[in-house]
Amino acid sequence: MFSGIVEELGEVREVDGHRMRVGCRTVLADASVGSSIAVDGVCLTVVDLEPDAVAFDLSEETLDRSNLGRLGPGASVNLERPVTLATRLGGHIVQGHVDGIGRVASVTPDGDGATIRIVVPEDLMRYVVEKGSIAVDGVSLTVAGLDGDTVTIALIPHTLAVTTLGRVAPGDPVNLEVDVIAKYVARLTERSPA
Repeated sequence: MFSGIVEELGEVREVDGHRMRVGCRTVLADASVGSSIAVDGVCLTVVDLEPDAVAFDLSEETLDRSNLGRLGPGASVNLERPVTLATRLGGHIVQGHVDGIGRVASVTPDGDGATIRIVVPEDLMRYVVEKGSIAVDGVSLTVAGLDGDTVTIALIPHTLAVTTLGRVAPGDPVNLEVDVIAKYVARLTERSPA
């Protein structure tokens, strides 16, 4: 489980078939082979460690459901280690299980911050509510507004500076994870009594 609070920006060094190598430092502090690390919101398993990099294997499911297969050497990625019982839970509950890919519709400067609009797949919009949580490329964010198939999110300067969201442009694909609690509530209410 993650919180959506990005710990560092990593850099994709290599993508070779289904293996991705990412340069990083902070998330390596207590990592070992078999550890989980969220990469742009996708929970991945460490399969190899170097002093300044980590490698992950990407399954077909991961490539189909996320934007990781579109990344190449030099791309920046948001990295986060799982939460522990000894840390505060900032952000919101993020599983690292991407629900789908959204598209950036617009990025509008707003003082030192920005307002971003993202087109969300229709099947996911039922789980998104105004002032609710959504993870975009692994970043825990608050939904500021809804309009049809589009969510509006206000980004503060800090978020723009320390995550990949400071570099997105209209048309860019972003990984989306909707609130897991909303998914459970929807599932419970749609089931008819036996």
